Amino acid sequence: MLNPEIREWWADKFSYENYKGSTLTLYIWNDMNEPSVFNGPEVTMPRDAMHYGDAEHRELHNAYGYCFHMATADGLLKRGEGKDRPFVLSRAFFAGSQRCGAVWTGDNSADWDHLKSSIPMVLTLGLTGLPFSGADVGGFFGNPEPDLLVRWYQVGAFYPFFRGHAHHDTKRREPWLFGERRTAVIREAIHMRYSLLPYFYTLFREASVNGIPVMRPLWLEFPDDKETYNNGEAFMVGPSLLAQGIYEEGQKSVSVYLPGKESWYDLRNGSPYKGSVTHKLQVLEDSIPSFQRAGTIVPRKDRFRRSSTQMVIALNSSGAAEGELYVDDGKSYDYQQGAFIHRRFVFADNRLTSFNIAPDNLGKKFTSDCVIERIIVLGLRSGAKKAIIEPGNQELEIESGPISLRSGSSPVAPTIRRPNVRIADSWTIRIA
Repeated sequence: MLNPEIREWWADKFSYENYKGSTLTLYIWNDMNEPSVFNGPEVTMPRDAMHYGDAEHRELHNAYGYCFHMATADGLLKRGEGKDRPFVLSRAFFAGSQRCGAVWTGDNSADWDHLKSSIPMVLTLGLTGLPFSGADVGGFFGNPEPDLLVRWYQVGAFYPFFRGHAHHDTKRREPWLFGERRTAVIREAIHMRYSLLPYFYTLFREASVNGIPVMRPLWLEFPDDKETYNNGEAFMVGPSLLAQGIYEEGQKSVSVYLPGKESWYDLRNGSPYKGSVTHKLQVLEDSIPSFQRAGTIVPRKDRFRRSSTQMVIALNSSGAAEGELYVDDGKSYDYQQGAFIHRRFVFADNRLTSFNIAPDNLGKKFTSDCVIERIIVLGLRSGAKKAIIEPGNQELEIESGPISLRSGSSPVAPTIRRPNVRIADSWTIRIA
């Protein structure tokens, strides 16, 4: 795989003619590509095995996996005539592997310690330039206790790369095999992940441009707060969300430190919590502690299979917030010629405004009929009764609506329903 001719030969194996039965939507997982050699003295090639360019294996073990990853990604590019973005998951990686696809943390075990250790592992991968990473949910080896599996799904839903996976000798562990209650809780964790996909996609775009990881240690967002330095159990997803895993069996309470001077809002019910304070919280079965930072706007898609989005606006102490949304076609390279939507949303002086921040000199254009279906405003001053959409001066009442569209018993918050403004347009919504 160090030989360019061999990489080209390997890439040709993914053509429709050579890979019988493959389709445009079949993608690739490179496993054991360290390379793994079970009967070798070090479970890989002998150290003195010679490679292309007269290099010994001891000199390039990690780079071998990168070259394998690279050749596979090139193969999918060739298959799609350079128009389709490849997806290749790799177990081996090196500096530069982020250009080729996703990675994961390898063969973990179904125990609580491995769930806990997955957080610093994924955080470290992100900091070293590999933002698209995750751990096997439930553990690869062994059989997870039902409660461990539930907690792992709840944490794993925040990993940049989120999947369940296990050794073929383990027992079946589909979420519906552990009783209706646990199935419902796992389903809700997966629903939460799907609802946040617009936010995750925006974060991946940011990572591709400036290298800031999707999943971040607290100190990356709060470098002046020393309380964040040794916290390896909680983590940020982008600048707006904070999550704290549950890493012990039967845990009844957990202490969560919320950094910064501004408040935080519970992601499930909108309850406010003070910043720069450690909060002792009761542990609930149906979720892990997760919060939205005051002063942020998070785009979500809570209603599935519909071209609509909702926004959750968490106001800070000055009554302000901001956030971004990035959208493209999700599959081609047209975004490199400007075919994308990139908006900044700013709430200030009781006005929510959508600004275009995409350059207009790249050539191609991309649009979308997706509209904002609901706007939830956490921390809104009392007395606000209506919202006026400009241009057009359409008036809407501010109601008390559910935080979640999926639960009839969801807590309520000030809500602007059906403003139906397009995500691709410029507009202002004034609250009066």
